[in-house]
Amino acid sequence: MSEAAPLSAVEDFDVPLEKRPRHIAIIMDGNGRWAQRRGLPRIEGHRLGAESLRRTAEECVRLGVRYLTLYCLSSENWKRPPEELSFLMQLLQDYLVQERPTLDKQGIRIRVLGRREGLPEGVLHEMQDTVEMSQDHGCLDMCLAINYGGRAELVDAVKSIAEDVKSGTLQPKDVSEEEIASRLYTTGIPDPDLLIRTAGEMRISNFLLWQISYAELWVTERLWPEFNESDLRQAIRDYATRERRFGGLNQTDKP
Repeated sequence: MSEAAPLSAVEDFDVPLEKRPRHIAIIMDGNGRWAQRRGLPRIEGHRLGAESLRRTAEECVRLGVRYLTLYCLSSENWKRPPEELSFLMQLLQDYLVQERPTLDKQGIRIRVLGRREGLPEGVLHEMQDTVEMSQDHGCLDMCLAINYGGRAELVDAVKSIAEDVKSGTLQPKDVSEEEIASRLYTTGIPDPDLLIRTAGEMRISNFLLWQISYAELWVTERLWPEFNESDLRQAIRDYATRERRFGGLNQTDKP
């Protein structure tokens, strides 16, 4: 099993390890706009976006981030032009194959969040192979949200609970927040501490609706293909300055 990144790998960063987020989630927005502003086909933005994904994952390993969740394809993205969707599916399939040596070297475990229905067989096959290949890695869990929707996730969780109530294996009085969380796609993964959104958009876009209840939000005007290691570090610096009270009071607040 691959171990966590050595502290020597992150000594050049000015935020103490204990103040860094354990789990970062990112809404990767702006690939198409990046390409259009340069007179390029939208697919070129997606191609460059895959490189940003690689850089971000490797930097998370260096900085000691333990979980990284990336919004790769929403359930609403199926409304896009067929040729763009076809390219995205091929790009995803190629990424799952080509990145295996890097995943192995960096100790990155791949997890996939979302519904499998509608995904091409080739993507499903390579997805399963990559998940199995990386299952013993322990430096970074990289969760790829593919064909994902936060509301659909909650619907699937409710259906699962309803089936158990119907069968008598679960009593309605025993349905709790913990029970619901255990039925989500992210079961076993701590909630995100920091949610990053690129391209300056100020919305959640149906992403991790349950899990980001107390996440710190950080929005940048940078488009996703432009997002780099310095941006990630700045987001973590800003996160480290915030006081997370989870609805409570800090020491200076009067009751």
